[in-house]
Amino acid sequence: MHGPSNSNEGCAQSPDLGQVSRRLATTTRQPAPSTELPAKGTSSFGKRHNKTHTLCRRCGKRSFHIQKSTCANCGYPAAKTRKFNWGEKAKRRKTTGSGRLRSLRDVHRRFLNGFQTGTPKGARGPVTN
Repeated sequence: MHGPSNSNEGCAQSPDLGQVSRRLATTTRQPAPSTELPAKGTSSFGKRHNKTHTLCRRCGKRSFHIQKSTCANCGYPAAKTRKFNWGEKAKRRKTTGSGRLRSLRDVHRRFLNGFQTGTPKGARGPVTN
């Protein structure tokens, strides 16, 4: 015979797909022994669920460090409020006049009247000579 009678005659036989899938199903590969240590980076940050800061009694912000027992914002329990000259805008936010001015409004009114003391004239009663 001169011509190839079968098209696969000169080529290697291709394996049956059923046999290949059975062979893959029966062979199980063991995972390589892990030599890596537990990661210290991104995967570890999800496990950090204990809070370091809580609400401050003086300023009300969530800046009070529990272990240090110090507020990162106002410096509580220090007697003086925490402020630095490099924090110009922060000083502007916290300075006198940024709140209610409960006592200073009263001082300003008394200043305009010359810091008068004593009982008001109308409450003294009639003048007796």
